[in-house]
Amino acid sequence: MNTREELINLKEKTGMNWKKMSEYYGIPYRTIQDWHMGKRNMPEYLLRLMIYKAEIEIISKRQDTLKTGTEEEMQ
Repeated sequence: MNTREELINLKEKTGMNWKKMSEYYGIPYRTIQDWHMGKRNMPEYLLRLMIYKAEIEIISKRQDTLKTGTEEEMQ
């Protein structure tokens, strides 16, 4: 799978649109558009960092949900 396809998969997994991804990662919207349309090649290391950030946030949200659920059970 190439970086373009992986970027599209990341977008789908996060549920964000291209504009939201641009804002979330602090990358110009035009740059993300160019990567998506294959006009420019995305650096592979950057894609790995983007995936890592998304995964960490997902894990963090799960832990927060578990903590909240545990706190509610204790009350």
